[in-house]
Amino acid sequence: MAYFDAASTEPLHPQAREALIAALDVGWADPARLYGSARRARMLLEQARTEVAEALGARADEVSFTSSGTQAVHLGVLGTLHGRRRSGRRLVTSAVEHSSVLHAAGIHERDGGSVETVGVGITGAVEAGAFREAVLAGGTALACLQSANHEVGTVQPVAEVAAACAEAGVPLLVDAAQTAGRMPLPGGWSVLAASAHKWGGPAGVGVLVVRKGTRWRSPLPEDDRERRRVPGFENVPAIVAAAAALRATVAESAVESARLSALVDRVRTEVPRLVPDVEVIGDPVVRAPHIVTFSCLYVEGEALLTELDKAGFSVSSGSSCTASTLRPSHVLEAMGVLTHGNVRVSLPRGTSAADVDRFLTVLPGTVRRIREEAGVKL
Repeated sequence: MAYFDAASTEPLHPQAREALIAALDVGWADPARLYGSARRARMLLEQARTEVAEALGARADEVSFTSSGTQAVHLGVLGTLHGRRRSGRRLVTSAVEHSSVLHAAGIHERDGGSVETVGVGITGAVEAGAFREAVLAGGTALACLQSANHEVGTVQPVAEVAAACAEAGVPLLVDAAQTAGRMPLPGGWSVLAASAHKWGGPAGVGVLVVRKGTRWRSPLPEDDRERRRVPGFENVPAIVAAAAALRATVAESAVESARLSALVDRVRTEVPRLVPDVEVIGDPVVRAPHIVTFSCLYVEGEALLTELDKAGFSVSSGSSCTASTLRPSHVLEAMGVLTHGNVRVSLPRGTSAADVDRFLTVLPGTVRRIREEAGVKL
């Protein structure tokens, strides 16, 4: 089976597995206590915090561990808005943010705040000037912009938007889930959220970074854990494994990201050549190295994913032509691109050229059969 769904979750990195097994034996105690086993757990936790901070370009005391990337986003958005209520109640986001940002924005609106959504172009990127204009409007408390889109991989102009936020005195929250460990992070942000299982760490570990000087107040009942930002007992072994995976991924990224990017370029070039009526989506150059998305006209996404699964390929769909909902992806809708028969191919570390070639061999016949069964002949 060729696993092509790294944008959902990256397989566990071998160094994360080794670190996790070792930490299960020595990092199980409560790191808040004072006896020997607890002190060892605390040392492991703080070492992991230091390593993650270094990889993300932050200070260790700015980093908190959460139970997921989604929780990190929720706490980052709602906590910053809560901390800056006196500055305003206005939140600025892009139209293609992850659902975790959109759901937090919905809570903010129901609490009496306002949300301005900045549209994107056909590649999925916001126009930095339009985002700047939205941020400069009075009463803006927070701006949110992903580093790269989860569905199509387009990299956003974070550096330009961060400069506009600095000009306006507005903190910028960056959802870095798809690029942390894979690509250098632009500076200028105030709050950052990431997810360990996206870089080869274990699921159940998120990262919330709040820069010194950023007003932030927990929207949840207060707890003494994680600098009073995140309630609950820290999963020290998983956090240690997450730090090991991030360290390894960063060390490998220059070579591996270039290799995966070349494979993605091959998919971007060959799919429209081999399959009629296909639209390849997202920026062809300014993109995450591992993601390529395309849509096939006259094809239901669920049927295509099912047939590819039978052929030995694990892929996902940015379109909601799945069993859970009939509504198309909000990202593809915002971009104004074809939403039918959407496939996201996202390549994990170690993907072989042979697997990509086999995918390109199988895909045309699979699409043709589905179209013929639907009575479409091209």
